[in-house]
Amino acid sequence: MLIPAFSLGRTQDILYELESLIAEFGTEAAAPELPWNQLEVVVDSPLAANFTALYRKLKPFWNAEAQALLASGRHPLSFEQLTVVDSHRDHLNAVGYLARSHRPCVVLAGSGMCAGGRVVNYLKALLNEARNDILFVGYQAEGTPGRAILDYGSKGGWVALDGERYHIKARVHQVSGYSAHAGQQDLLDFVAGIVPPPGEIRLIHGEEKAKAALKQKLEAMLPATRVVIAR
Repeated sequence: MLIPAFSLGRTQDILYELESLIAEFGTEAAAPELPWNQLEVVVDSPLAANFTALYRKLKPFWNAEAQALLASGRHPLSFEQLTVVDSHRDHLNAVGYLARSHRPCVVLAGSGMCAGGRVVNYLKALLNEARNDILFVGYQAEGTPGRAILDYGSKGGWVALDGERYHIKARVHQVSGYSAHAGQQDLLDFVAGIVPPPGEIRLIHGEEKAKAALKQKLEAMLPATRVVIAR
């Protein structure tokens, strides 16, 4: 399973969840003849590895739930099955090994929308086989390879990577709930709490329909505020 993930926040959230699954299911099979506690998890992103190391150094500031796990002897961000790939040579070796072998593995690699980074090499090597899975844990913006994989993967379509077409035979999944972005109501509540109200608001991020809907709500809430959709 390949998980395209951004280096800060998202990767650490997923590692925390994976460690919980491994701890919960232990010797139960994650795949034929492979127990969960032998399932390898790979982080192939130097930036994500650096951020994860910083998270570990900040253990004294972890919340009560995470502190309880540490007290019980568990290590959510440095468990036994976790492997970190650093050098480019090791990255290429990992891609080649996973493409040749049929050993189950979970790989987290950047970037989150598949527009660049090491995840692209994994996609090139793994998209063409139905035994593989691509799991998106974040929003895929229009025009990105990640969005194309989401839109056309279930239809047997293709995605362009570095100017070449790659057919999508891998299974494609998406889960929500890991986004670090505020939703529409969160943004409205944030603006409502600004005193005095801003004279101008510029909407610079998001799809056109979503920005237009937010602009309409902001104008209704703050008629004296100029709301601009940046192009």
